[in-house]
Amino acid sequence: MTENPIATAVAPGYVFDGPALELGGLMTDAETLTDVRIKIPIGMLNRHGLVAGATGTGKTKTLQLIAEQLSANGVPVFAADMKGDLSGLATPGTPSEKLSARTASVGQQWTPASFPVQYFALGANGSGVPVRVSVETFGATLLARVLELNDTQESSLGLVFHYAKSAGLRLVDLGDLRAVLTYLTSAEGKADLAGLGGLSSATVGVILRELIAFADQGADAFFGQPEFDAAEFLVVEPDGRGRISLLELPNVADKPVVFSTFLMWLLADLQRTLPEVGDLDKPKLVFFFDEAHLLFDGATKDFLDTIAQTVRLIRSKGVGVFFISQSPTDIHEDVLAQLGSRIQHQLRANTPNDAKALKQTVNTYPTSSYADLGQVIQTLGIGEAIVTVMNERGAPTPVAWTRLRAPESLMGATDPATIAAAVKGSPLFATYGVAVDPADSAADTLGARTAATRAAAQEAAEAEAEAKAAAKQAKADQAASKKAHHAEEPHSPADSAMDIATKLAKNKQVQREAIKAGRSLLKKLFK
Repeated sequence: MTENPIATAVAPGYVFDGPALELGGLMTDAETLTDVRIKIPIGMLNRHGLVAGATGTGKTKTLQLIAEQLSANGVPVFAADMKGDLSGLATPGTPSEKLSARTASVGQQWTPASFPVQYFALGANGSGVPVRVSVETFGATLLARVLELNDTQESSLGLVFHYAKSAGLRLVDLGDLRAVLTYLTSAEGKADLAGLGGLSSATVGVILRELIAFADQGADAFFGQPEFDAAEFLVVEPDGRGRISLLELPNVADKPVVFSTFLMWLLADLQRTLPEVGDLDKPKLVFFFDEAHLLFDGATKDFLDTIAQTVRLIRSKGVGVFFISQSPTDIHEDVLAQLGSRIQHQLRANTPNDAKALKQTVNTYPTSSYADLGQVIQTLGIGEAIVTVMNERGAPTPVAWTRLRAPESLMGATDPATIAAAVKGSPLFATYGVAVDPADSAADTLGARTAATRAAAQEAAEAEAEAKAAAKQAKADQAASKKAHHAEEPHSPADSAMDIATKLAKNKQVQREAIKAGRSLLKKLFK
């Protein structure tokens, strides 16, 4: 069936020497399915990728299909599970006539299968082993993104982090950060910042209010200890299959900036902690970043630079990243340029903006054998996609209209009771399940310092009061002593007579002076 011109042009581009993931069969039009197999070389998955398409076109099932095959090939997988649908990876799929017809059409030997899944949750938000991180590890840039601070406020927050580090104040949870902010607006704290530029009280007030609102959303549960080790995602099970780590996010779906930024932290933490390995035969981990457009909406330039740099550098750490979003235009161009594999589900052009996005999407593809690629993208059926990947030489493969294979695990959510039992029985739950409150955090340190300062001030005040009381008492004692001494001193009769004579002399002198003054006054009046 490869005599078709499109099949003839496309088929050679998908012949690889090494192992590859099976995506599906090549279609030349809406009705014609060929026997050409469309694949992705496993060794090129660390060159990153994109799965895009409108809501309901099959992006989640495509992610599930890829995750299954990666696990089967010994590659660990991380994915955010927004709606709980991916939890079905832990449960064998259910056969049906419709499913059998589809799998037969693409030459798939379908067998129900389950895969090793470990469930995680952001702190206590969700069913899974808690993932926690300290505020200082999370960093000022990502926290400013979550709090939606402006550039000035972000700069001020960075100053607070710098001060806390230089002062040995550990920012473990949000309470520690609030304590440092409050301290830095006090008289003592302002003096500490004198050489660093100082903080505006108004800016601190905004940050504190945002932190309170953030905590009200349940973020307190995510920040803390024990800190999660992202290396837990890089596990190959004893049977040789890669572990699939699912971050269950149903309870934070209404807080998109929060979860997307936390995913960015996980990715950045992997980039920071993993060793350089160069190009491997297969990745150490493939990271699926769902709802990726939320990461870029309203992002500052510094944050965009952080994302682009992380994606660029993490490839050499053996990690591949797949962004999942509705349109390629949702992804910042500096990141989009680094994505080697593209799986594009149906896009709709119901508005002028949709039409513009469609045109931009078509322009990012290599030359296509299809007469009107834009029209093809609009008419793709559910479970169909336009595919181009990076071949083993690092060049893009021909554009291929593909009918995708079906996942072998359950295409739906695993029973919640089963998930809960798996979480409680996990060895990781014993390590990370219970939050720990360290005694040397910033809030404790500042609290102890404040208490010591108050105690010292109280002691000084008491000592001063005691000194004043002692001085007053000494003065009173001295006066009493003099009085007592004067009262006890003996007087002779001669002394008493002399005293009386002196008083009388004084009285007579006063009388003489008064008579003399009166006479002078009378003379003046009758002169």
